[in-house]
Amino acid sequence: MQFQPPIGEPLGTNRSFKYGAGILIPILNLLTERDWRGAENIPKSGPVIVISNHISYVDALVFAHFLFRNGRAVRYLGKESVFKIPIIGRIITSAGQVPVARESAQASHALDSALGLLEAGHCVGVYPEGTLTRDENLWPMVAKTGIARLAILSKAPVIPVAQWGDQNLLPRYSKKLVFWRRTKVTYLAGSALDFSKWYGKEEDQQALIEATAYAMAKVTDLLVQIRGESAPHEIFDPHKSDLPRVGNFTKKKKD
Repeated sequence: MQFQPPIGEPLGTNRSFKYGAGILIPILNLLTERDWRGAENIPKSGPVIVISNHISYVDALVFAHFLFRNGRAVRYLGKESVFKIPIIGRIITSAGQVPVARESAQASHALDSALGLLEAGHCVGVYPEGTLTRDENLWPMVAKTGIARLAILSKAPVIPVAQWGDQNLLPRYSKKLVFWRRTKVTYLAGSALDFSKWYGKEEDQQALIEATAYAMAKVTDLLVQIRGESAPHEIFDPHKSDLPRVGNFTKKKKD
């Protein structure tokens, strides 16, 4: 898939992106108290992959705000159903976001789209876990290996970012924003990760597992700094759980 090189300021901004930012950023400014750190680690130009932990439906908006105010208009590969929402779907498509049919045969096309975006020089945002964490205390869980394959094939810099507070703005799986107080949200970007030891091993499943664990460990280390708590010794592994791989698992418990 062919993508046009990023233009505008912040880099990657087009008319629809700017329109959406003009509406959403003032709202986020009213709703949040922001503690943003490590933005100097985000390249101001050229291809870059930014990864983060995933704890709330509002994550993508706040992460985009963080990146936008620090020089980059992010491109996400989002779940296909969001793009089918009237008006919203049209706006995010025009803003350059890319739909992905998760957990389907077409999901593999996401890698090609991400590689195309990076080849064009865009900032690509990825939530390696693929869904909101299932960990009961909201620590990062074992992630999918797609991020490792993308990093190895593209050789683009990968910037780990940890965030905390989004779950207080919009609780996990809730659709009700907290309007009655300003919520503190903290984002901490670390230095670029080094995947070079795994270059050429994009078809080696064990190498992909190791590289993914490495990336998520760095995100977790940043989250430890934010939370001031120790991460659990045993990382929640959705593959060893009877919970559904994606979607709101709390609904299943109520059925």
